[in-house]
Amino acid sequence: MIDIGAHLSVAKGFLPMAEEAKAMNATTFSFFTRNPRGGKAKEIDMDDINAFNKYLEENNFAKLVAHAPYTLNAASATEKTREFALQAMKEDLERLELIPGNYYNFHPGSHVKQGSEKGIALISDMLNEVLTEDMTTTVLLETMAGKGTEVGRNFEEIAEIIKRVNLKEKIGVCLDTCHVSDGGYDIANDLDKVIEEFDNVVGIEKLKALHVNDSKNPVGSHKDRHEKIGEGYLGIDTFKKVVNHPYLKNLPMILETPNDFEGYKKEIELLKSL
Repeated sequence: MIDIGAHLSVAKGFLPMAEEAKAMNATTFSFFTRNPRGGKAKEIDMDDINAFNKYLEENNFAKLVAHAPYTLNAASATEKTREFALQAMKEDLERLELIPGNYYNFHPGSHVKQGSEKGIALISDMLNEVLTEDMTTTVLLETMAGKGTEVGRNFEEIAEIIKRVNLKEKIGVCLDTCHVSDGGYDIANDLDKVIEEFDNVVGIEKLKALHVNDSKNPVGSHKDRHEKIGEGYLGIDTFKKVVNHPYLKNLPMILETPNDFEGYKKEIELLKSL
């Protein structure tokens, strides 16, 4: 059985978030570590965290995929923005040790006309500052759609960041189905070939999680507009292949489709039925 869930809000607390996931028949989920537009993280309530950890264990949840704020840009041309990225990730990783053994996903960033090589160097430099040998969280680079000056627009850029990271065992990849399609990888017509290419360029052992989203735009559009499962250019057949693929079916799968609670519940049921 696949482990699938949705991106949920932690606004009411960690335990209520886990209870919401359970109510939609999810066995994993994602949440922002702080406001997605940046700012300070909420104060930790240890009673809530302890109840949360107990609930996850009692209900056999798979690994969770925490998500960094969108404003985190280690590749920025502005020093102040890079400093925020470093401090926010460092703080997030310290806090995630309270719910040990999960994933921390982030958008690699945008090089803002400095060039992808400079962006890659800045991102890997930050990772080398924040990753520690004793951390239990694995940091995931998200595959991007390639809009603007995004870094991580192809497997080669992801691989180059990993190559420059010292603690490679602490780094992995989250593959977003909408992003890779928008980025030019034709998963709708040849998923096997795309996964084979990922293995050749990055290494399949680095693939740790999936963002499962349909796309409002055709392959190669570089747009990054998510659509509900089966209602976009990827279509239901693509997701049938994804949830049954030998290299993908055992990974935590996170829905980031434009949905509410009932919509996510239906999509989880749909994907499990495939």
